[in-house]
Amino acid sequence: MQLPTEAPVPDTPAQRKADRRRLLRALNASLAFVLLVAVFAAQSSFDVRAFTVQPWSLHGLIGLLTAPLLHGSVEHLAANATSLLLLGTLAGAVYPKATVRALPIVWIGSGIGAWLLGDPGSYHLGASGVTHGLMFLVMTLGLLRRDRPSIAAAMIAFLLYGGMLLTVLPREIGVSWQAHLGGAVAGVIAAFVFRLRDPLPPRKRYSWEDEDESMVPAHEELEPPSPREVPVLWNRPEHQTGVVLRFPPRNGQEE
Repeated sequence: MQLPTEAPVPDTPAQRKADRRRLLRALNASLAFVLLVAVFAAQSSFDVRAFTVQPWSLHGLIGLLTAPLLHGSVEHLAANATSLLLLGTLAGAVYPKATVRALPIVWIGSGIGAWLLGDPGSYHLGASGVTHGLMFLVMTLGLLRRDRPSIAAAMIAFLLYGGMLLTVLPREIGVSWQAHLGGAVAGVIAAFVFRLRDPLPPRKRYSWEDEDESMVPAHEELEPPSPREVPVLWNRPEHQTGVVLRFPPRNGQEE
């Protein structure tokens, strides 16, 4: 899935300036989101359980919107804030249009996973489901688009947070793997839906790709020609009949 073009890949000062502007915009948006989840400082003034995801509870559905803003400890908040900052900047810089459209799906999807798969009576909170959704979004887009920026972004995401491929399964008590799984599934779905929202970068086209197949000689084709089409290099000479030689009779003998 690449866009063939005869023009060279643009690397002009204007293009580099646009790339830096897109990167800064993604970084600022990620910082704003990190500040939003820092509502942890005000959690002591209200009952947090009322705004968490409570599996199979109608009242717990409100947590689909509010649970990613809440955290259980400072360490929990710091880990998710770092992931959001790095993965959000990476996704927003490479896929600005797809990321904006995928974020609501990932946000809601992580809560749905916790609500459907969690144990009744449990409480799920935190933005780790959103971080898993962003990571799986970047990884899946790299596999689907397969252009250089997409592959580079997928490799960076895997290098930083490849362990998220395992945390979608139950491993540690007290960690909502259900939200992780829901966010991951939502990220994959969003990648398939929005994979073409951002334009593909131009690709250099090489001269050998423009060769006319009709100009290729027959003997260079993979399929050998039929025996009748092979030129004859040597012909067997025609068969010649023998000649009978008559010898004179011997002395005293008649013929």
